[in-house]
Amino acid sequence: MIAESREVGASAEFRAQVQESARRFKASWVDLAAHLSRVRDEGLWQEWGYSTFESYCSKELRIKRATAQKLVASYSFLARREPEVLSDRARLQKAPSFEVIEVLSRAEERGQLDDDAYSEVREALWEQPVDAAQMKRELARRFPEPEPPPPPVDLELRRFASQARKLARDLGGSSRIPRAIAERAAALAEDLEELAREG
Repeated sequence: MIAESREVGASAEFRAQVQESARRFKASWVDLAAHLSRVRDEGLWQEWGYSTFESYCSKELRIKRATAQKLVASYSFLARREPEVLSDRARLQKAPSFEVIEVLSRAEERGQLDDDAYSEVREALWEQPVDAAQMKRELARRFPEPEPPPPPVDLELRRFASQARKLARDLGGSSRIPRAIAERAAALAEDLEELAREG
């Protein structure tokens, strides 16, 4: 029973540390990212009464799901690529923003960032003052995200048909538009709707 209450006290103490890290987030994202990684990996969010890690981050820490995921991914990247930095407080103070590290993490996931490519950008990240926005743009240019796949044809046709139907309604309801133009818009909408049904 005493051991159990000590564990609960240690958990509550760690929970307070995570909350404090969230407050200092702007100053030191690495501390918060390390704590969030532990919360996620150990499932502590369940112990604290949350149904998901994302719910814990959103409700208790007021951190958006996407931000929490980026922080954890960035920390994991540092743990793989720069483990010695994580134990060096002086170097951590010079850590690039998590947004910059997250770009590298995504590039690595896509297979764009191998050891050689990382070596080329490493000095700019750690040895010189970094303008985060400029570095993020440079890295995004160097390691571009793939183009999203085009929407399925039937989905695209339904979207066009919906837009055409709205245009036809708007044109038909305007006293400034000749009736013939509104009728052509309605015919176009019907043609697109038929294509969407066939597709």
